[in-house]
Amino acid sequence: MSEETLTETLPPVRHWPAVDLAGPEFDPVLNELMREGPLARIQLANGEGWAWLVTRYDDVRRVSNDPRFSREAVMGKQVTRLAPHFIPDRGAVGFLDPPDHTRLRRSVAAAFTSKGVERVRDKARVMLDELVEELLQNGPPADLTATILSPFPIAVICELMGVPAADRHGMHTWTQLILSSSHGKDVSEKAKHEMSAYFSDLIGLREGSTAEDVASLLGAAVGRAEVTLEEAVGLAVLLQIGGEAVTNNSGQMFYLLLTRPDLVERLRSDPGIRPKAIDELLRYIPHRNAVGLSRIALEDVEIRGVRIRAGDPVYVSYLAANRDPDVFPDPESIDFSRSPNPHVAFGFGPHYCPGGMLARLECELLVETLLNRVPGLKLAVPPEQVPFRKGALIRGPEALPVTW
Repeated sequence: MSEETLTETLPPVRHWPAVDLAGPEFDPVLNELMREGPLARIQLANGEGWAWLVTRYDDVRRVSNDPRFSREAVMGKQVTRLAPHFIPDRGAVGFLDPPDHTRLRRSVAAAFTSKGVERVRDKARVMLDELVEELLQNGPPADLTATILSPFPIAVICELMGVPAADRHGMHTWTQLILSSSHGKDVSEKAKHEMSAYFSDLIGLREGSTAEDVASLLGAAVGRAEVTLEEAVGLAVLLQIGGEAVTNNSGQMFYLLLTRPDLVERLRSDPGIRPKAIDELLRYIPHRNAVGLSRIALEDVEIRGVRIRAGDPVYVSYLAANRDPDVFPDPESIDFSRSPNPHVAFGFGPHYCPGGMLARLECELLVETLLNRVPGLKLAVPPEQVPFRKGALIRGPEALPVTW
C-alpha cells in the first residue's frame, strides 16, 4: 500500500471499563469495538495512555506471530492495562521474544506434547473418579466448583509439575491471591514471591533429574546451563498459575451446559461428537475479562490501511477473533458440528498457551465423567443466582450449586 493511501486519521480512544459480567455473556464494549472497525484505540482502567486493539481473526494471528510486535519491549512501560498492578519479573517467559523465549519454552516442551500429556491421562482419570465418588457419596446438593472443578485441575497441574500432593492446597491459595485484583498489590506480590521461593527449592533439588515432570525437566535444564534458575522459576510459576484456568473455563462450560439441556442431550446421545463439542465450547466461552498482555510495535507497521507507529502498544483480542463471522459463520451460535474450527482460545504464535493440550484433555475427561456418572446433574438454583467472580482477570463462576 502506498504512503498516500495509509490513513493518518486515528479512531477515537474508547474507554473500556472492566465490568464484572455474569455467565458466558460476551462483553458488550468489545462487541461495539469489533463493529466499529478492524482496529480500535482503547484505554483500560489502569496504566497510562492508549493502545491499539486488533479484533479480526487474520490480523490477530498476524500480530501474535510477527516479530515486529514485541512483548519484551513492554518491560518498564506503563501501558494502559486491565491489571491494577503490573510488575513483570525481568526474564519472565510472557515478556520474552524469540530466541530467548524459544530457548526457555524448549526446556519444558516434552511435558506438554501429546505424549507428555498422555502420561498423566490415566492418573487424571483416577483422580477425577475419586472426586466424583466422594461427590456421589456426600449426596446433593453440592458446589461443583468446590468439589470437582477446582480440586481436579489443581491435582492435574501439580502432577504434571511434579508438586507433591501435600503441597496442592498451598499452591491453590497462592494462585488465587496472584490472580485476584481485590486483595491489593502487596498481597499478590507476597504470594508470587512465596510461590517463586517454593519452586526455586523444588527445581534446585532436581538438577540431575531424569524424571518427566516439569520441575525435573527445568532442574535438568538448569543443571545443563541451558536456562538460569531465575528463568526456570518464572516459567514454573506461570505454568502452575495457568493450570488453574481450567477451573474457570470448565465452570463456564458446565454453567452453559446446565442452562442448555439441548446441548447436554446432544452430548449424551452422540458421545462421538464430544471432542468437537469441547472445541466449540472453548471457542465460544469468553475466558477472560478485556485483554491480556500487550505488545509494542518495534517499527511502523500497516494493518488494513492503518499505520501503527513504532512504539505504539498493541493488544490482540482472541475472544473477538473467535467471533469473527468471516471465519466462524453464525459465530454467536454454539454448533457442535462446526468444522473446521481453527479457534484461538489458547492464543497463537510463539506465546501459544503450552497447556492447551492438557486443558482440552481435562475438559474432555470432565464432560465424559460427569455426564456418564451423574446423569441427572442440574443447577440447584436459578441461572441468575449462580455467583460469578468479581474483580478477577479471568472469568468463571465462584460457585456452581448443583443437584441430581
